[in-house]
Amino acid sequence: MDETRVAASYVQLLYEHMARLGRADALGEPPAPTETFVALRRWQALLDRARELDPGPRASFALRLARGIEPRHFGVVGFAALACGTLAQALQRLERYHRSVYDVNLAQVHPCAEGVCIEWGVERGRPGALVDETAIAALVQLTRAFTDRPVRAREVDFVNPRPADLRPYQDFFGGSVRFGRPSTRVVLSARDLALPLRGADAALLALLDAQAEALLQQVAAVGEPVAVWRQALVGLIRSGRTQLADLAQSLQISPRSLQRRLAEQGHSFQPLLSETRRQLAEAYLRDPQLDLAEVALLLGYSEQSAFTRAFRHWTGLAPSQWRRTHKQ
Repeated sequence: MDETRVAASYVQLLYEHMARLGRADALGEPPAPTETFVALRRWQALLDRARELDPGPRASFALRLARGIEPRHFGVVGFAALACGTLAQALQRLERYHRSVYDVNLAQVHPCAEGVCIEWGVERGRPGALVDETAIAALVQLTRAFTDRPVRAREVDFVNPRPADLRPYQDFFGGSVRFGRPSTRVVLSARDLALPLRGADAALLALLDAQAEALLQQVAAVGEPVAVWRQALVGLIRSGRTQLADLAQSLQISPRSLQRRLAEQGHSFQPLLSETRRQLAEAYLRDPQLDLAEVALLLGYSEQSAFTRAFRHWTGLAPSQWRRTHKQ
């Protein structure tokens, strides 16, 4: 079984919490800038240690910790979600890329009678109450940060045993909270799903727009239909929609018609997608602010290893090697 892990940016939340308590050095060295993930067992130990040092009520430590969550703690996933138009769209983005932040149990988002349900099973184990409560509280708090609204969870279920006092959980989540359930679950209302988000992260959006514009300039000399297709692919790649049917839908034509038009221009879909991704990858790699996991995510890869294999196939170099030889 693959090792369970969480993003280093997510772990930074805990170090910032301890710094606010005047205990910045109590947990030892934070994850190095070169670390993308932290093993779950290390995260569990850090949470346990921090809870012992926190002067507040022990039972509600995870809820206090989660109040400090910001989109940046979810890395580029958080910023990408924030760039969405509604909370529903943001949750779809988080579902697709959640393993880039919280690679423990599979998350599933599906409609339910009350609105939408986000659910985690136990296929990869039970990480414990402290890990679970921090993750779920952080997710709900993040919906509030996204919308600038006091979003309430209609229902929250945990797989762990019931604590002595439910009131801190009910106060934090704003709805029914149950323990000892078969899966971890959060239910949000349909009304909240329609809430607009408070706005995009200007720095990330400026980067995306600049890189997309650079790509369009590169294809300016290409035949007009191909330039249009590549322009459409840029937006689709960002959102992880990389199938021929996705491009056809965005162009409002049938997949069969798109295949025919591609052939008429001497192209086929997969080489066009690969070339567009390669050009975007090189543009992103020139930006030192993006780590390799973030570049992979921006290109629609859920795993950095898949991006590395693709990039090596395109260029003969690993992304890190290419970046070193193309420093600006």
